[in-house]
Amino acid sequence: MKPAPFEYHAPRDLRSALDVLAEAGPDGKVLAGGQSLIPMLNMRLAAPAHLVDIGRLTELATVETSPFGVRVGALARHAQVFGSEVVADVQPLLRQALALVAHPAVRNRGTVVGSLAHADPAAELPAVLALLGGSVRLAARDGEREVEAESFFVGPMESALRAGELAVSAFFPALGERCGTAFAEVARRHGDYALAGVCALVGLDEDLRVSVAKVACIGVSVVPVVVEVTEFCGHRPPATADWASAARAVQDAVEPEADIHATAEYRRHLVGVLAGRALREAAARGEGG
Repeated sequence: MKPAPFEYHAPRDLRSALDVLAEAGPDGKVLAGGQSLIPMLNMRLAAPAHLVDIGRLTELATVETSPFGVRVGALARHAQVFGSEVVADVQPLLRQALALVAHPAVRNRGTVVGSLAHADPAAELPAVLALLGGSVRLAARDGEREVEAESFFVGPMESALRAGELAVSAFFPALGERCGTAFAEVARRHGDYALAGVCALVGLDEDLRVSVAKVACIGVSVVPVVVEVTEFCGHRPPATADWASAARAVQDAVEPEADIHATAEYRRHLVGVLAGRALREAAARGEGG
């Protein structure tokens, strides 16, 4: 199939892009990397009257790091973020997640912010943003607003973006001292969306005992599911922490649905196995750093 007819816009600066989006209203759609949108257009799952290509807005192709975290601009490609050693030092979970995103060809074109705006509940980056308590900056002709991750993802393929708005950047907070992260998932084939996945964050105190432990799950709900499990393994060294109980708590917190690829019971089982694995790996990295 081919896309339904649309009017193509290629603004050369942010102000022009916001003007076009404001005029298009709910009939406008933003094209950045196109790795998710183009297939949806071709299958006519999306049929916007106006397509706004922001590929010329080079001011949005930025990746800024500070001791507080990483801010990724709307045109920063997956490969650009994945390959940055500075980003990996400030927020290693980004590299851990991006290593699991599709294939190199997709990562060379796809954008981090575009993945967040697409809001696929099986995608890795929404879970990263949710676990870290990050945010997305949205711009419109009449101003900007910053939306926290817990409010940004509102449903499957549905975010807090309003008509006329453009997601211009996303912020991923840095880790504290003695914090470790990990990402684990299972997919039918390499590069496919995960049947289920988990990213984990474990922080240790000065005595190297678990002070915080939480996970975010993908593929098991309409939005990323964040589960706090500190009560099951906190105040113990990682070697004696009750990771099994923490994993069961994650299983109890999710309500996956069955589809042609997996039953709900299998997805719930996967989440438990992956949660235990990711928590242990994150704790080990916390001990090492």
